[in-house]
Amino acid sequence: MNILTSRLKLRDLTSSQPLTLAFLTVLAIILFLAVTALSGMYNAQQAGLADRWSARGMADLKANRFPPAVNDFRTALLYARGDAGYQLHLAQALMGEQKYDEAEAYLTSLWERDPDNGEVNLELARIAASRKESERAIRYYHNAIYATWPASREQERQRARFELIDLLLRNRAYAQAQSELIALAANLGDDPAQRAHAGDLFLTAEDSDHALAEFRMSLRGDEHNQDALAGAGRAAFELAHYAEAARYLREAVAAAPNDAASASLLRVTERVLQMDPYRQGINATERDRIVTEDFAAAGARLDACNGAASASPLMPWQSLKQSWTNLKPRITPGGLRQDPDQVQAAMSLVFNIEHETAGACGLPSETDTALQLIANLREGS
Repeated sequence: MNILTSRLKLRDLTSSQPLTLAFLTVLAIILFLAVTALSGMYNAQQAGLADRWSARGMADLKANRFPPAVNDFRTALLYARGDAGYQLHLAQALMGEQKYDEAEAYLTSLWERDPDNGEVNLELARIAASRKESERAIRYYHNAIYATWPASREQERQRARFELIDLLLRNRAYAQAQSELIALAANLGDDPAQRAHAGDLFLTAEDSDHALAEFRMSLRGDEHNQDALAGAGRAAFELAHYAEAARYLREAVAAAPNDAASASLLRVTERVLQMDPYRQGINATERDRIVTEDFAAAGARLDACNGAASASPLMPWQSLKQSWTNLKPRITPGGLRQDPDQVQAAMSLVFNIEHETAGACGLPSETDTALQLIANLREGS
């Protein structure tokens, strides 16, 4: 009887094991799903908190409220550790507070994870530029320029190149700046303001040819753009295209009568055109009159130089004055008509006087500046 009972109990126990196993399996699944759900809820809560703090941080960052922005992004990172976007914005906020060392630490970490990130390279370039570490700044700017940017942020590439050009111009690295400007101009649109700005940068980089081309393109889009007119006038002036310079400068002064720089440059330009006896289209009578006036102006410059306290004792005033006095009786409209060879003699002496007095007798007048420019024009022809 005992044996039979034991066998019955064993059979009942054996038959109940699959049910128990199934129950435990279901229970384990339920617990796993519950833990997963709780974990998901926790993660969602953390992500939501991170997003809210980040949104506050972006608002503070855009409003240049840097201390609260730093706190906002630090808090966001507590809920989303290692988030690259939050770290980048935290670095930008720290830069706003001029805490460059701490910002650089975050940016360097991001750069090591993604060295082709344009925004990270751009911020590192700005830190290097603020420290006057030009070579590092140039390297990071180039990284930013040639990085992959989203289509919606393509203007950031252009901004990086503009910043690099400004750095090169501050360092007077004009040849490098010219190369960057040529690359920039090749990718500019037709916006007149951008073209005029590029022209200004070319002028600063001492590249008047490209500057004039940019100003002309700007004026094709907006023929009344005063900045472009003034810039084109200056560029043409520096290229010794005086007739073209005068045309642009007249329009610039008409558009902005208070533009003193353009007005002064226009006066000099017009004096060059009036006082150049070699310009095309004038007859012998007009040429002789101009030579006579130029000769008198050079004599007046000599006399003013002799009385100037700043006159250099090394300037050969006596010999120049003697040469001018000896030649003077022949430099009249009638005398030049009788002896045209004296035109060249007179102008050679005028140019020599203006050359010798340029750095020895104080600032020249607009008339003397014009004569110096005519001399340069003739020597270069």
